Amino acid sequence: MARRSTVSCAVVLASGGLDSTVTAALAIEAGHEVFWLTIDYGQRHAVEVMRARQVAGAMHAAKHTVVTIDLRALGGSALTGELAVPKNRQSEERAQGVPVTYVPARNLIFLSVAAAHAEVEGASLIYFGANVLDYSGYPDCRPEFIRAFEAAVKAGTKRGAEGTAPRVYAPLLDMTKADIIRTGMRLGAPLHLTHSCYDPVGDLACGQCDSCLIRREGFLKAGVEDPTRYAVG
Repeated sequence: MARRSTVSCAVVLASGGLDSTVTAALAIEAGHEVFWLTIDYGQRHAVEVMRARQVAGAMHAAKHTVVTIDLRALGGSALTGELAVPKNRQSEERAQGVPVTYVPARNLIFLSVAAAHAEVEGASLIYFGANVLDYSGYPDCRPEFIRAFEAAVKAGTKRGAEGTAPRVYAPLLDMTKADIIRTGMRLGAPLHLTHSCYDPVGDLACGQCDSCLIRREGFLKAGVEDPTRYAVG
């Protein structure tokens, strides 16, 4: 049975990464009871699922659900197949086109699962750590995608038919990585537990993929020491 809908209950898509962790911290600051949702999709960097569990524990999540969806069966991405993860790309190159680390329809799938979870839990909000400034190549991180998804949930769910469809809130959408890090520090988020690397080397972040480079640049610009251990310094 679904819980009674309340604005104080929110589902947070939590990957174990920097952005989703700060997003969760903002949901907590706003006074929501937070239900964490992590998707184990067969990603190359599966360590992020473990990190999501650690972060959820450190932040005292009301509930943490891990859903397994094998996107490796579909492939089409360097994160779910044998394509090489790009390394040492400059910011100008990263801004060109859709990168091979894009997973086909990933955020559409993730948000659909989050909407189902929100319907069961009675949550009125889905917190989503999308960011268009640092990941402008990903079409499923844009505000127009989020609005279109909200329209689909309104049209195609029981909650939508009842006029109580959850909204998708992306508080980091227009923030720089440095601003996200500063926000996390202000809120006391456990940034030291987060994982960003697409192509880890054992327990170490590679230090060269797009995500590592963006993270490193962000910490540098924020004037905060990056707690990540990198294979390449």
